[in-house]
Amino acid sequence: KAQLTEVFVVPTAHPHYLIWDLNWQRTGKEGQVLHRSKRGWVWNQFFVIEEYTGPDPVLVGRLHSDVDSGDGNIKYILSGEGAGTIFVIDDRTGNIHATKTLDREEQAQYTLTAQAVARDTNKPLEPPSEFIVKVQDINDNPPEFLHGPYHARVPEMSNVGTSVIQVTATDADDPTYGNSARLVYSILQGQPYFSVEPQTGIIRTALPNMDREARQEYDVVIQAKDMGGHMGGLSGTTEVRITLTDVNDNPPKFPQSVYTMSVSEDKVPGEEVGRLKAKDLDLGENGLVAYRLIDGDGMNVFELTTDSETREAVIKLKKHVDYETKRGYSLKVEGSNPHIDSRFLTWGPYKDEATIKVNMRSLMEDADEPPVFIAPSYTYEVEENAPAGAVVGRVHAKDTDAANNPVSYMIPRYTDLEKFFSISEDGLITTTKPLDRETQAWHNISVSAIEIGGHHQDAKVRVNIKVKDVNDNPPELASNNEVLMCETVSPGKVIETVSALDKDEMDHRQHFSFSLAPEVAHNQNFSLTDSRDSTASIYVLRKGFSRLTQDVYFLPIEINDNGFPPMSSTNTLTIRVCSCDSKDTILSCNVEPYVLPAGLSTGALIAILACIVILLAIVVLFVALRRQKKEPLIVFEEEDIRENIITYDDEGGGEEDTEAFDIATLQNPDGANGFLPRKDIKPELQFPLRPGMGRSEANSVDVDDFIKTRIADADSDPTAPPYDSIQIYGYEGRGSLAGSLSSLESVTTESDLDYDYLQSWGPRFKKLADLYGTKDCSINDVDDNEDS
Repeated sequence: KAQLTEVFVVPTAHPHYLIWDLNWQRTGKEGQVLHRSKRGWVWNQFFVIEEYTGPDPVLVGRLHSDVDSGDGNIKYILSGEGAGTIFVIDDRTGNIHATKTLDREEQAQYTLTAQAVARDTNKPLEPPSEFIVKVQDINDNPPEFLHGPYHARVPEMSNVGTSVIQVTATDADDPTYGNSARLVYSILQGQPYFSVEPQTGIIRTALPNMDREARQEYDVVIQAKDMGGHMGGLSGTTEVRITLTDVNDNPPKFPQSVYTMSVSEDKVPGEEVGRLKAKDLDLGENGLVAYRLIDGDGMNVFELTTDSETREAVIKLKKHVDYETKRGYSLKVEGSNPHIDSRFLTWGPYKDEATIKVNMRSLMEDADEPPVFIAPSYTYEVEENAPAGAVVGRVHAKDTDAANNPVSYMIPRYTDLEKFFSISEDGLITTTKPLDRETQAWHNISVSAIEIGGHHQDAKVRVNIKVKDVNDNPPELASNNEVLMCETVSPGKVIETVSALDKDEMDHRQHFSFSLAPEVAHNQNFSLTDSRDSTASIYVLRKGFSRLTQDVYFLPIEINDNGFPPMSSTNTLTIRVCSCDSKDTILSCNVEPYVLPAGLSTGALIAILACIVILLAIVVLFVALRRQKKEPLIVFEEEDIRENIITYDDEGGGEEDTEAFDIATLQNPDGANGFLPRKDIKPELQFPLRPGMGRSEANSVDVDDFIKTRIADADSDPTAPPYDSIQIYGYEGRGSLAGSLSSLESVTTESDLDYDYLQSWGPRFKKLADLYGTKDCSINDVDDNEDS
C-alpha cells in the first residue's frame, strides 16, 4: 500500500522550474511500516522557445536536490542529447542554459539525464533521472505551395460555383500549438471571375457565361495565410493559370450573303468553279461546318464538295453548260455544325445560308485575266529556331480564264532580302534557315502567282509571318551600375534591390528567381533574399568594412527565368566600399588618398600634376625658340659683304686718294640690277634698270656723285625696305657744315676747344678725357694711343 503524502509543483514560463517532493509509506505483513527513502527530484519536461536571439544564453530550468545544503559539496551533471554543446549546466547551482538558437522544425525535443554527485568523490547522491526539453514553436515559417504553379481547365459557359482546382499549402510550424499552422486561403488576383474557399483552397467559377472566344486564359493568384488569416500572420502565394476549354456555343456564319462566280462554256464536268467558307469561332469538332446545296436552278448543273484540308465548300461543274441556252444560274448553300451541344440548343440555330450566282462566259468574250488568290492576305506563325524546311503555310491561287492554265509561285527577292523562305510549285512556304525572334519578330513577304502559258499574267498577295518566341535567352541584371556602400553600414541593411531583363517574351505567370552562386552561397559579407516578384534584396551580414582592407567586392548572382525550357545565367554585382558622413551621405569612393605615403589629397595631387605640365610646356617653348634661327628680311647671298676690314700700314693720301681701296666693295652685288629681294613682302612690280646704274658707277672717282645716285634710287624704288638700314659711307661730302668726324684730323689741327669738362663725366669717359683734355699732347702720343 503506497500513499502519496506531499506533492509540490512550481511551473513557470521562463525558466521552467519543476520540483516534485515525494514521500510515501507501505504497511508490511505484520503491521510493520516500511519507509522508502525520499527522492530529491522528479520532473517530466522543460520548455524553451525556438529562435531565441538574445545576447545571453537562455535559461531553460534549474535542478535542485534536497541533499544540497548550499555548501558547494554537490555537483550537478548533465548528459544526453545536446549536453555540453547545446545545453550546459552550472554544476554548483543546477541552472541549465541553452547556448544555441533552437529550431523546432529541425528537432522538436531533446532527452537529457541529470544526476547529483559528491564533488570530491563523484559518488552519486541521487539516482539519475531523465527529463525532456521541448522546443516551443513560434510562427517563423510562412505557408508554401509545394506543387505550384498550377494549371487548370474549365469549360467555357460553366455555371457559377463550378469547381476548377484545389490548391494546398503546407506550414512547417507546429499544428498542435496555437494558430501558427492554421491556414486561410484568399484570392489576390482573378476576381470577379473566380473565388476560393477559405478553408479548403478549392477554386470555383464566380461569373456566369465566361466566353472562351472573348478571353481564353486567366491568371489567378491565391494566398495562404497562417494565424487563421489574422493580422501578423505569415503568407505565401501561388499562381494558377486557368484555361477555358471550348464548347459549341457559336453557329457558323458566311462572311457574305451573296457570292458571284463565273464559268466558261468550254469547261468540262468536274472542274472547279469557285469556293466559299463559313466561319465558326469554335475549335476542333465544335467548329466543323458541313455544307450542302439546298435550293436553286443550278442544283442539277453544279455539285458541292468539301476540301478536307481547308474546310472550304468547293463548287464544281456537274455537266456541260451552254452560254446561248442559259447565261446564269443561282444556288443556295447551307453551312451547319454537325456536332451540337444540347445545353445550348436554345442559342441556335447552328447554321447559316448564302446565295451563289454563277454567270456563264462565252468563248468569244473570254479575256485573259491574271490568277486570283482565294484570300486577300495570309497570316502564319512559325517557331523561332525551327530547322530549315519547317512548314510555314500554303497559299492558293487559280486561273479564272477558260483556259484554266496552271499557276506557279515565287517570292520576290525584294520582299525577302535575307532569303529566309522558299515556296514550292503548289504554294507551300517553308523556311530556309532558323529564325530569331529577337532579331526580327515579323516577316512580311509577298508571293507572286504566275499563269503558266497564255500571257503570263501574275498576281501578288501579302503573307505575314510571325516568329513565335522560344525561351532561348538567359536573363540578365537590369543594371550594371556599381553598388555604393558605406564603410559604417549596419548588418541586416538592404544595400540594393536588383531586377532582371530577358530578351524573350515573358509570360504572365513567369517570374525571375534569384540566388547567390554556389561558390559564395556561404560568404560572410552579403546575403540575398528573393522577393518572389522578379526582384531580390541584397543584405549586409557584418559590419566593419574598410576601404583600406578591400574596396571592391564582386557578388555572383544566379538568375533563373522559370521559363520552358528554363534559362539561367550568372551575373556579377560590383559592390564598392565608400566613405560616408554621419548621415550616410557618400563622400568618396576612391582609395588613392589612403594609399599615398605623403597623405596628399586628390586636390593636392591634381595641383602638383598641373604644375609639372606647365613647367614642361615652358621648357619645350624655350627650346623651340632657341632653335629657331632669325633670318633677315632681305635675302642675301653668301658672297654679300656689307663690312670690310681694311689692313694698311700708312695713313693714306687723304680724302682725295681714290687708290686706297676699291669703292666697288661698298656696293651690294645683288643690287646691281636695281632690285633687292625681300622675305617679308612679295614685290608686285619690278622696274627695269635705269641708265647710269651699272657697274661703271662703282669705279667713278667722284664718290659724292655715287652716293647721291644711290640715295635717289633708294627713294624712288618701291621695293626698297621701309625700315632703317645701316649705310657705310667713306666720304662725308664736300662743304659739310659738320666738318670731318675723323679723330685723327682733330688731333692734328690747332683746335682751341676745351675738353676739360670730360673729367667730370665719370670713369667711363676717363680715356676720352685723357685723349682730349691735355693740350700738350703730342701727335706721337696720340698715335700710340690710337694704335693701342
